[in-house]
Amino acid sequence: MSRILIIEDDEDINRLLYKILSREGYQVVQAFSGTEGKLRLEQELPDLILLDLMLPGMKGQEITEFVRKEKQSNVPIIILSAKSALEDKVELLTMGADDYLTKPFEPREVLVRVMALLRRAGLGGVQSQKEASEEYAYKNLVLTTESRKVTVCGEEIALTPHEYEILLLLLQQPEKVFSRDALYESIWGGGYLGEDNTVNVHVSNIRKKLAAVDAEQEYIKTVWGIGFKLA
Repeated sequence: MSRILIIEDDEDINRLLYKILSREGYQVVQAFSGTEGKLRLEQELPDLILLDLMLPGMKGQEITEFVRKEKQSNVPIIILSAKSALEDKVELLTMGADDYLTKPFEPREVLVRVMALLRRAGLGGVQSQKEASEEYAYKNLVLTTESRKVTVCGEEIALTPHEYEILLLLLQQPEKVFSRDALYESIWGGGYLGEDNTVNVHVSNIRKKLAAVDAEQEYIKTVWGIGFKLA
């Protein structure tokens, strides 16, 4: 049973999310402030976090930074916010959030996003034996699907679920150029909007993480006007 932490100070929204997720069989833990959310995270990391931005005590951005930098965790984070501007979404994805839901939201959409992220984190279903045994190697990079482990020069790289899925897709078809539209459709399961910078942000984050260990090699190449492929 996947464990989900809700950090939301609006009691009505928090209880609604608790009801939606509990009904689907998830183990749900509630926090009503940023301070309480951090305390919960210090005690035990969940399998997924639903996180409001405007929280008393500690803002959502600070919680995200705490999880990614201090806890060194790739637990999926879905941001809940009334802010709908593209620049807000890009900023949060760059900081390490995995998805973004604008308030007000539909209960069914919450469930779909949660299930998709848990599946990509390896918690949403049983892998087939074929999938569990696959390993991809490229230059100094090795990706193992059984453990969802990615190493560069023997050092493990911490990727978010979406970053992992993008890299896996590129490794599976190393000669193919993937358009932003194709990547968005494959990873997020929705239609790509030309002004949406989500794919670019995630690819940039992957590049930075790989270069931090192996600056001598280029792993992802931009094909101008089309998209991305392995370098």
